Amino acid sequence: MEAILVSACLRGVPCRFDGQHKASAEIAEAVTGREVVSFCPEVAGGLATPRRPAELVGGDGNDVLDGTARVVEDTGRDVTAEFVDGARRALAVARHRGCTEALLMPRSPSCGRGAVYDGSFAGELVPGDGVTAALLERNGITVRPAPGV
Repeated sequence: MEAILVSACLRGVPCRFDGQHKASAEIAEAVTGREVVSFCPEVAGGLATPRRPAELVGGDGNDVLDGTARVVEDTGRDVTAEFVDGARRALAVARHRGCTEALLMPRSPSCGRGAVYDGSFAGELVPGDGVTAALLERNGITVRPAPGV
């Protein structure tokens, strides 16, 4: 059975920044017939649940990985190291479990694919990927945003 890495919050784990999850029948259907590997990079990187909202500042996840952007909480606290550590752990788990694809939480500074919040905490989206999504893609794992979220 083919394995797929899935954001843990999409599988019903209450690990989002607000202590909630985003599980749905649509997500369950999207992974039917696959071995699901649930993972939360933010928790794996050492962040608590619940936690302060964080956004990408100065670019997207690729820029964070290149050292030219950072991840900052709405209080101004820099959590870049935790996000990068969580992304590396997600990649290690994906490789270990043989995942070639990932279904991740849209718009997240970790898991977003194609669009992320702009760092102003005003709900504005910009093109780009989260830190984990960028690292997975750089390493040949296809990342898809979760449908219907």
